[in-house]
This record gives sequence, C-alpha cells and structure tokens, in this order.
Amino acid sequence: MGNAVQTAQVMSYTLLAVGLLIGLGALGTAIGFALLGGKFLEGSARQPELTPMLQTKMFIVAGLLDAVPIIGVAIALLLIFSNPFLAQIAK
Repeated sequence: MGNAVQTAQVMSYTLLAVGLLIGLGALGTAIGFALLGGKFLEGSARQPELTPMLQTKMFIVAGLLDAVPIIGVAIALLLIFSNPFLAQIAK
C-alpha cells in the first residue's frame, strides 16, 4: 500500500512541476516577445532606414526565444511519459 501512495505522490508532484514548467516558460516567452516587439517598433520609428536590418535581427532573436518553451515542453513530456522518479521508487 505504501508503494502506491508514494507513486501517487510522485505523479501528483510531477504534474504540478510540469504545469509550472510549461506555464512559466510560456509567460517568460510572452514577456520576451512583448519587449522585443516594443523595442523593434521604437527602433523603426526612430530610424526608419534601419528597419530591414532590425527586422532581420528581431526574427533571429524571436527564433531563439521560441526555443525556450519548446525545450520546456520536451522536458515536460519526458517527465510525464518516462518519469525517472518513478524508477527510483520501484527499486
């Protein structure tokens, strides 16, 4: 009976961690995109002749910003479907 309770606790804490991982990753990325877009618009308004160069750099940074939640989702899927903490309980 104790092993089933431990397994349930590990799964519940894992799901809580997954929710925080995905939620905070998405929140951080949203804030990053908002700041990036705002600074791009400010830079384009101040110097319109530099807009193509700024736009290229903005898309590069946007691609890097997208990597953070994608990695978070990959780690979350690992924790949900192949939980390494459950293997420790089974030993």
